[in-house]
Amino acid sequence: MIRINLMPQKRRADRGDGSQLWLAVVMVMMLALVAALFVFHGFKTEELNDQRRKNAELTSQIDQSKSTVANHEDVKGKLTQLRAREEAINRLQSARTGPTAILLELARLLTPGRGPSVDPDRLSALRRDNPLAVFNPAWDSRRLWLTKFVEQNRKLHIEGFAQDGEDVSELARRMNLSSYFANVQLLPAVRQMDSTTHSEVVSFALEAKVKY
Repeated sequence: MIRINLMPQKRRADRGDGSQLWLAVVMVMMLALVAALFVFHGFKTEELNDQRRKNAELTSQIDQSKSTVANHEDVKGKLTQLRAREEAINRLQSARTGPTAILLELARLLTPGRGPSVDPDRLSALRRDNPLAVFNPAWDSRRLWLTKFVEQNRKLHIEGFAQDGEDVSELARRMNLSSYFANVQLLPAVRQMDSTTHSEVVSFALEAKVKY
């Protein structure tokens, strides 16, 4: 009769199964950890790439701003040149048309029945407040004639003759009212005999600033 003892063999088999189970659990945990590391690495990589894109955009904006600032001085210089040219053109235009306008205004002042170019409201105020400053519309401008007219750097010098001092005052009064003249000053006048009419006349001169 043969006896077989199976108890030790069963314990060894149980211990072997437990080790394999533990090894499987450890492998699963390792795989899960590796997978988590891959996911974390991918997330951080995407975050890094996003930050790099933002940095690139900021760098582009900074470069664009630098380029704009650099061009600003160039544009500013060109604008200054254009303004200087415009002012020069305006000065040339004014110098071309200004003297003509002054001569036309003098012609109006010396034309019978005409008067200075003056704002109507200003003239009405003068008639009310200071009637002596208003020109005389009945003045006969043929009582006065000009012999010299010089305008330089917008400063006018006039010389001429008049039958008496009131005629000279009337001319100065009209020029003071005119929008084309300012700071009218009468220079000392001299009485003398006119060689043509053999009558006494007033030799006068005046200075003024012209506006055009």
